Amino acid sequence: MAPSLTRRAPWRPPAALLDALALLLPVACAGCGEPDRGLCDGCRAALAPRPFRAESGSGTAAWAALEYGGTAARVIRAFKEEGRTDAVRPLGAALRHSLAAAVGELDATPREVAVVPSTAAAGRARGYDPVRMLVREAGFAPVDVLRAGARADQAALGREARRVNSRGSFAARRPLTGRRFVLVDDILTTGSTLADAERAIREAGGRVEAIAVLARTRLRITRVRADA
Repeated sequence: MAPSLTRRAPWRPPAALLDALALLLPVACAGCGEPDRGLCDGCRAALAPRPFRAESGSGTAAWAALEYGGTAARVIRAFKEEGRTDAVRPLGAALRHSLAAAVGELDATPREVAVVPSTAAAGRARGYDPVRMLVREAGFAPVDVLRAGARADQAALGREARRVNSRGSFAARRPLTGRRFVLVDDILTTGSTLADAERAIREAGGRVEAIAVLARTRLRITRVRADA
């Protein structure tokens, strides 16, 4: 028997409604800028998930649906940073595959889906929580077990700086004794964020048994020349 997670069915608007909305509220493809549809067929095809094992940073088995680059990176950035919540449907579909791969290695004991939360400041700026929205679109009901503290933007940080920056970033909202989780985030780079979220769950008495992410990216740090 396959392990179970709490599921919910996402609402899917028909293509005719999307076409009508494109006339009333003009849009451009989140991946390439082509007009009149939130995501063109070519960019949608580039988001076809191919789940693979990724290094989590904590030793817990992790699965990613996409490599973060090219079209996938542009669409994810548009979704997270540009308010393009219309991109959640294909991204949520991709996340569903990494979640399926993650739980496929576990026994039949039910698990809950815990998300790595946005900081309060990021949530206010965006007006939504990208990871929670992705999980719901993937067809699962996330549980609210973690609280995120303030931390510096990690985009320009190296591996060790990320680890230090993430340390103590998360705390459990309540005791989690005996509860088992699949932990979900959008992008995995070094694993420092996931490792600290896992620590917070473990210290509250819970257990993370698998990790699923939308995309895995390689750490790339732009170095400034000393004579620049």
